Amino acid sequence: MSPGLDITLLATADWDHPFWTNKQHVAVSLAELGHRVLYVDSLGLRPPTLGQRDRGRLWRRLRLSFPRPRPVRPGIWVISPLQLPLPAGPWVDRLNGLVLRTTLALARLQLGLRRDLLWTYNPRTAALLPVHAYRRSLYHCVDAIDTQPGMDGPRIRRDEQQLCHQVDGVVTTTPVLQERCRPLARRCTLLPNAVDVEHFRQALDPALPLPADLGCIPAPRLLFVGAIATYKMNMELLAAVARRHPDWSIVLIGAVGEGDPATLITALADCPNIHRLGPRPYGTLPAYLKGAAVGLIPARINAYTRAMFPMKFFEYLAAGLPVVATPLPALEPYASVVALAPDAESFAAAVAEALVPDPAAAAERLRLAGSVTYSERSRRMLAFLESEPQGHC
Repeated sequence: MSPGLDITLLATADWDHPFWTNKQHVAVSLAELGHRVLYVDSLGLRPPTLGQRDRGRLWRRLRLSFPRPRPVRPGIWVISPLQLPLPAGPWVDRLNGLVLRTTLALARLQLGLRRDLLWTYNPRTAALLPVHAYRRSLYHCVDAIDTQPGMDGPRIRRDEQQLCHQVDGVVTTTPVLQERCRPLARRCTLLPNAVDVEHFRQALDPALPLPADLGCIPAPRLLFVGAIATYKMNMELLAAVARRHPDWSIVLIGAVGEGDPATLITALADCPNIHRLGPRPYGTLPAYLKGAAVGLIPARINAYTRAMFPMKFFEYLAAGLPVVATPLPALEPYASVVALAPDAESFAAAVAEALVPDPAAAAERLRLAGSVTYSERSRRMLAFLESEPQGHC
């Protein structure tokens, strides 16, 4: 695709969220490829509850009214549009859509940006923006958002179907999402998740010191990085593994209840060899991975996780860690570098096997991780879009 595109990227995660996901990494890779990116913070998809976090977020945006874009990296500006947290309805969408369109128009005017490409992660985009107003449009579908707790599933599915019909192309990260979007889209392709290889390969540096809060935990350490939430993590399985092997230390890095405020961690709290360290800055994660022997993905199998490709999978591999996971469909093609185990007994057995050093397997993990960089995947997504005759103007 032509260099120097102006890209409006509608995210479903705020730029400043401590755990980066596809959205922030893709924005960075697009900027590094020579494009200019207006990163639009999450517009909010759940029905309003106005809990403490929601109230704080709304107040920050109300103070800004029509906020000005702020530069965060070379070629990337972030804007946080106000969206009124009102009960769902057509007039609410029209009002929020008007505010969003005005905010983006003012930002483009200030920055001198064109409407070259709309790159969206938000399945409700078509209900808020005129997709056809952009020269090209892409929906990067990375989650079955409608199946997350607290979401208005029917409304999101309806809006997502409309979006798939309208955009020039859809890119999905898993076969389940591909099956969901392909019948609706003009063009649809599958590109799995990627990884910030150079960042996570720091874990292989002998000079990198271990964090103090990790170093005091007995080895071997089995590490999980991510959201500690009932709908995503099989806590009962993890607790059963911990009870079977009190000599293993299971270390959890991440916020409790992320995406699922009703999360209860009683099963984990009852196990003295499960250590919850809380969230840690992205920049420090390689040091924690360095101190681990195995990377864990104890996903609960449900409609959401069957469509999920866990980002931590390639991050673990890039750090050189063997990986043990529950049987997620997205990971089945990678059976040579991940042990898939459905229950506590087989999960524990797979961990025991992973604790045995295997230099050939370690080399294969690093080779695979090196082939799935964000930069290469962004190039492939742009090439996919370029292969379609020019859409709307």
